[in-house]
Amino acid sequence: MKPTISVIIPTYNRTVALAELLAALEQQTYQDFEVIIVNDAGKDISDVVALYPELTTKLLNLDKNSYHVKARNTGLAYAQGEYIMLIDDDDLILSTHMEKMLNEITGYDLVYSDVEIVNYRETESERIPINHYLFAYRMDLEAMRQFSTFVPSGCLYRKAIHEEIGIFDEAVRNYWDWDFFLRVAEKYRVKRVPVASVLYEFSETGNNQSKNLDKMRIYLDKLSQKHQLGELPTKNFFLLLKEPEVKEREAESKRIWMAK
Repeated sequence: MKPTISVIIPTYNRTVALAELLAALEQQTYQDFEVIIVNDAGKDISDVVALYPELTTKLLNLDKNSYHVKARNTGLAYAQGEYIMLIDDDDLILSTHMEKMLNEITGYDLVYSDVEIVNYRETESERIPINHYLFAYRMDLEAMRQFSTFVPSGCLYRKAIHEEIGIFDEAVRNYWDWDFFLRVAEKYRVKRVPVASVLYEFSETGNNQSKNLDKMRIYLDKLSQKHQLGELPTKNFFLLLKEPEVKEREAESKRIWMAK
């Protein structure tokens, strides 16, 4: 029988974080899902996957590093579920997250939650949270054209969406998620769920792609041209959150994570 949900995880040389994510999936209160891990030509992770035999997992290995958007599209081609859940390899979902998203998607086509932005210190065997911040904003479709507050990790949507809008756009690279949200919201029913049940990694010492502002400019311009968004700034992420237009969108959310 086909699973209800296909979880797609692109990964590249983040074995500690990936192991933590697989452990989090193993602890979900809802268990009718498959896990599709796409190794983007990183080091062998079969030993990490083998640590979690209770999960139904497909491990796909790309021959050359092709960036995370292509990895997601590769995983998408193998997905068997009615729904897709996207998760980055360095993010986590809390134990009730999948069940909550599945309950909330009734009457909608895509649902996403709020997140805790977590700053970690990483050792050889674990990541230790240093501090965390709530990331919760009203879903204003017009405002989303100026600054996206959609975090794809943990989002749940109907796989059939891709039959109309196509796959993830590799040409916009860093902004694939913003592009995906705008394309979905134009044609489908989208809902923000006000619970912070995703832990989003944005560590001071990590390699989060959103920190490479100079390299991102070309892709932001491509996104803007594609959706006619006008001039968009490539400011530091946390500075953008202090902009008055963004501050006005701050929303209340249920916080359920207790850091160690």
